[in-house]
Amino acid sequence: MVKSSVALVAEMIEPTIAALGLELWGIELNQQGRYSLLRIYIESAAGITIEDCEKVSRQASAQLDVEDPISSEYTLEVSSPGLDRPLFTAVQFEQFAGSDVNVRLRNPLDGRRKFKGNIVKVEGDNICLQVDGVEYELFHSDIEKASIVF
Repeated sequence: MVKSSVALVAEMIEPTIAALGLELWGIELNQQGRYSLLRIYIESAAGITIEDCEKVSRQASAQLDVEDPISSEYTLEVSSPGLDRPLFTAVQFEQFAGSDVNVRLRNPLDGRRKFKGNIVKVEGDNICLQVDGVEYELFHSDIEKASIVF
């Protein structure tokens, strides 16, 4: 199986971010024509400072220049996830059980791709979301994008 650019970047920079005492929260690669935006989200129990973002940006930039996992031109951005944080993994959904989220699916479920609801529970890769009194079982792999509603 061929790894995606995002998976390659994560594999490459996660040890560096951990060595700085931080956690890799997630990565987004938004491609806009010939140019792309590579956004790396970092997290820490103590919070994220501008200095943390600068350190990760310098280290990641150097690694990405050497390894070159993204074939097109891109801008690198390092950020904290913020209050309306994106959710990238089933474990992150589980951490925020009971919270409201916006979810966009890759393919429609019951004729819709966008859901706004409450995370009821997470079992493995299955996420139970309550939307307007109706529970939906979503597979994590079917989720294109998700974020906490602040």
